[in-house]
Amino acid sequence: MTRDTRAPLPQGVGSQTLDRGLHTLEILAGAASPLSVIEIAERAGLHRSITYRMVRTLEHRGFIVRGEDGRYVVGARLAVLARGVASTLRDVAAPRLVELAERTGRTAFLVVPEGQLALTVHVEEPRTTMAHIAYRPGVQHPITQGAPGLAILAGEEPQAGERPEITLARGRGWAQSHGEVIPDYRSCAAPIHDGSGRCVGAIAIVFVGAAPTPDLGEQVVAAARAVGSALHG
Repeated sequence: MTRDTRAPLPQGVGSQTLDRGLHTLEILAGAASPLSVIEIAERAGLHRSITYRMVRTLEHRGFIVRGEDGRYVVGARLAVLARGVASTLRDVAAPRLVELAERTGRTAFLVVPEGQLALTVHVEEPRTTMAHIAYRPGVQHPITQGAPGLAILAGEEPQAGERPEITLARGRGWAQSHGEVIPDYRSCAAPIHDGSGRCVGAIAIVFVGAAPTPDLGEQVVAAARAVGSALHG
C-alpha cells in the first residue's frame, strides 16, 4: 500500500474522517483517468474498507460518479462548489477564455494557485472545431508541474533552485509543458497579474500535437493581459 505523505492533522484539531474524504476527492480530481476503489486506496494509503465507505459517501452526495466499469471520476457537484472559488477572477476571465478557445481551436481554462497546487476553476471549449480535448473544473496538480503552474511561478519573483522552464517562461511571458499532468497532452499558459502586480492565476490552453509556436504563446499572453487589465480597470 502506498504511504500517505500528507502532514497529519494536529492532535485534537479537525476531523480525520473529513480529512480522508477530502483527500479522496483530491486524488480523483487530479487523476488523468477514472480510478477503482483499490487504486484510490493505494494512492490515499488507506485500507480498502475505509476507502470504500469514503467513496460511497462521496458518490451519494454527487461529488464523484461511478462508471459502468466500476471506476470513479469527480461529479458535477464538485464543479458547483468550484463556482464559488475566485468568482471575480473567473467572471472576468470567462469571456476571454471563450475568445481564446475559438481563436485557437483549443480548450482554454483558468487556473489559480491553491497552496502548493494549481487548481482549474473555469474551462471553455471551442464550439466550432470538429474535435478538441475535454477538460473539467476541479482538476489540480502540483504547482511546479504543468504549464499553468509554471506560468504562475514565473509571474512571481525568482526563487533559488527554480526549474529552468520557469526562468524561461518569465523571460518570454508564457510557459509550456508536455505530458507533465496528463500523458501526451501539451499545455501553454501565461500568468495573470492584478492591479498591484501580484500574480493571481494563469490562462492556459491544452491540446495534442506539435509544440506551441511563439504566435500561439502570444495569443495566450494577450488573453492573460486582457484579464489582468479588466481586473484593475
